[in-house]
Amino acid sequence: MTALPHPAPGRFTAQIVSRGGLEAARDMIAGLLAPTPQITWPLLNAATGCDVLVKHENHNQTGAFKVRGGMVYMIPLKSERPSLEGVVCATRGNHGQSIALAARHVGLSATIVVPHGNNPEKNAAMRAYGATLIEHGDDFVESIAHAQALSTEQGLHMVPAFHPWLVAGVGTYALELFTAAPDLDAVFVPIGLGSGICGLMSARDALGLRTRIYGVVNETVDAYRRSFRAGEPVSCESAETLADGIAVRVPNPEALGAILRGAEDVLTVTDDEILAAMGLMFSATHNVAEGAGAAPLAALLRHRDALGLAGKRVGLILSGGNADRALFTRALSTLES
Repeated sequence: MTALPHPAPGRFTAQIVSRGGLEAARDMIAGLLAPTPQITWPLLNAATGCDVLVKHENHNQTGAFKVRGGMVYMIPLKSERPSLEGVVCATRGNHGQSIALAARHVGLSATIVVPHGNNPEKNAAMRAYGATLIEHGDDFVESIAHAQALSTEQGLHMVPAFHPWLVAGVGTYALELFTAAPDLDAVFVPIGLGSGICGLMSARDALGLRTRIYGVVNETVDAYRRSFRAGEPVSCESAETLADGIAVRVPNPEALGAILRGAEDVLTVTDDEILAAMGLMFSATHNVAEGAGAAPLAALLRHRDALGLAGKRVGLILSGGNADRALFTRALSTLES
């Protein structure tokens, strides 16, 4: 089996992971995680005016794409450091569920740090997978700092939110998507810290395709949009959005370097547009999309005409379905207006 990539010095290219690395990751999780479907929904096609293919990462065991990266990170980590006893990470939820499940799979303890006010149902899920959950800080950045301190104090391995092994793992969804549908004109994908879009670009480039890839962020948490425009990391002031999966106000430099090389653009949507897209996704497909998972649909609806995508074949990454009950109730209320 081809070895997974290790971090390299200097700036990353758009193809962080080679085809061999993606296939190695795919082989590693075979039998542990089933491939997720990519489905065309007629009502969604009618609503968007496009031939839409939804990649259903909400069908994963943890309800989100991150579980792929967690498994692919944790298995070689334990192999390389057999005496390691535990790991720690910071998250808004899906990364933490992934790490908790993967750590349990290889026999490690997992400590997860989340900001105060985090999604209560994601918190409950992380505990259910065996993690020790700590609430600290007002946003993801402050939670990371506390997780790093715990790593030093307790001798825990700090699992980053961005790493080539994580990109290789989550990139397996893109390998599935592009193998099934190599003729996509464009794909819309939410950007949190960047592993999802980097895995998507890696798979596209590894397969020699020309699909345009659009990252999606919230217009008030737009660090990656600002950074894409500036060509260098630019933070934003707020992490306030209902879409916790994209509530990142400090971009990762390595992820940004790849995005600058491989993405067509980074687009913004509003919270109201995300709520409406969550409602539409449910009414058209009866799938639950969390805020980040609905952001690609929101972006297609908002930017379709400006991007010349009417009637085109478009992929949407439904990255996760872990919306809590209160938020999903708000999303369904948009269908009544």
